[in-house]
Amino acid sequence: MRILLVLAAVWGGLSCRSVQAQESVSNKPLNRILLIYDASNSMNARWQSASKMTISKRLIAEIVDSLSMVDNVQLALRVYGHQSHYPPLDCNDSKLEVPFAPNNGKRISHVIKSLVPKGATPIAYSLTEAAKDFPPCDNCRNLIILVTDGIEECGGDPCEASRYLQKQGIALKPFIIGIGKDFSHDFYCVGEYFDASNEEDFVRAFEIVISQALNSTTAQVNLLDADGLPTVSNLNMTFYDHVSGDVLYNYVHTLDYYGRPDTLTLDPLHVYDLQVNTFPPLRMDSIAVHTGRHNLIAMKAVQGNLAVSMKGSRASVAGSIPCVVRQPASTDIVNVQYVNTQARYLAGTYDVDILTVPPVKLKGVKIDADKTTTVELPMLGILAFNRGVEGYGSLYMLHEDGRQELVYSFDNKKKTETLYLRPGTYRAVNRSKYNLRTSATREKTFVLTPGGSVSVNL
Repeated sequence: MRILLVLAAVWGGLSCRSVQAQESVSNKPLNRILLIYDASNSMNARWQSASKMTISKRLIAEIVDSLSMVDNVQLALRVYGHQSHYPPLDCNDSKLEVPFAPNNGKRISHVIKSLVPKGATPIAYSLTEAAKDFPPCDNCRNLIILVTDGIEECGGDPCEASRYLQKQGIALKPFIIGIGKDFSHDFYCVGEYFDASNEEDFVRAFEIVISQALNSTTAQVNLLDADGLPTVSNLNMTFYDHVSGDVLYNYVHTLDYYGRPDTLTLDPLHVYDLQVNTFPPLRMDSIAVHTGRHNLIAMKAVQGNLAVSMKGSRASVAGSIPCVVRQPASTDIVNVQYVNTQARYLAGTYDVDILTVPPVKLKGVKIDADKTTTVELPMLGILAFNRGVEGYGSLYMLHEDGRQELVYSFDNKKKTETLYLRPGTYRAVNRSKYNLRTSATREKTFVLTPGGSVSVNL
């Protein structure tokens, strides 16, 4: 009766959450809880007033009965160590005794009460087999509660089995309730461990597990400005599952009417990776949120603006010119914006390649917090190139130090081409396709001014 009262308080907590924090009933996922129960030979050992098996069977049967009264919950039961006597060691002694189904609590209770502890403790094998226990479902939260009085006996790796379940998106991080002894060192990598050294601890552990399994929690993301205040907002945020990498939530950050970061409702069973989708992105990994308290997640998100502009009659052409922004000494592209646009970036230093012909390569462009860094480009010039017949040729920019830089290869199938070029000194080189002498190559040097135009005939 005590467990029923304790869990009733948990269900009451579910029903008393604010309306804003609840999803509509039609969108709520089905909570599927698989109970993996230890019926190995060691469960015959005495635990306070009776054997571990006798006490845990009674307590779990009461818990299952109370869970059966909760809406939007289905249960299943897998048992290990109950089919084969030990010795010998049977490492495949694990069976789904009751599959998921509505209103199957009485059946699970009946099976639990009939169990006789016999065999070994194949925990890794049971977790691996549990992957088959969850039928396909488009809107389900799959949970595992493992009740055991011992550790792996069959040489398997429960940690790897748990990682597989989580990485494949089959089940969330398992809960483990250890009976009679603290096994936290052996299960820290499997899931969230609860030590039940006595009956009272066992009940309390189940209370916490069920509360975390079925309750959501609240959190807020504080995006901090240069003064460390949470004033930055309107940024896209993505929450990922840390183990599987699956996208769990996409939000646009919001401040409420009082200028405070808005409250989010999150599932506490996930460990999250949070990416704030700035240029470049901000990321925080392995975020755990907890029920029973409001969780704060803080990230520094100081930003400034980069504006690339070109004035004059060539502005419409300039708007199609991409600007590739990278972090210094990196080949990874942070963003591609266009001339005559403005974009926001995290405050810092960047390299910017403006893909005019030839490109403008700027190193160490500094973007300061809440300021706009402007790069102004001179107006493009126009080259009208005419060679009369098809041919082979290139265009070079001449630098003050005497270097000749290839900036364009003419289309050998075209007789005329029009190019928009940066102001500067150029040399056009060409040979007719019908003249097979190298010495027939012709060239012409010209100067192109901002907004000017030049015709070259070769």
